[in-house]
Amino acid sequence: MNRSNRGFSRRKPKHQGRGKLEAVVTDGPHSDWLGMPDYYIHTLTVEGEDYKYLSAEKALDVNVGDLVCFRYSETTKEKRIDKRSLGIAIDPATLNL
Repeated sequence: MNRSNRGFSRRKPKHQGRGKLEAVVTDGPHSDWLGMPDYYIHTLTVEGEDYKYLSAEKALDVNVGDLVCFRYSETTKEKRIDKRSLGIAIDPATLNL
C-alpha cells in the first residue's frame, strides 16, 4: 500500500504553542445535551494570543505566569488547544538539581 494514500496523511498538521501564560478566563459550566457531563471553556492568553481550552475541571493545572506548551488547531473563529496537551514547559537552563 502506498503510504501517501493513508487517511491520516491528509490531515492538517497540529501547531505547537509555547510561552508565558498571561491570563485565564473561565466560563461555564456548559452542557450541550441531556446526559452530557458539564464542561468549562477556559480562554488562555499566551504571549498576546487567545486560545480556547475545554475541560471538565473548573481549575487548571497551570497558573498565570507559568511557561506553558501545548498543541492546538486553528479554525476560522478560534485557536483551540488539544485535550490533554496543555502543560508546564521546563526550561533546562533554569532547572536546579
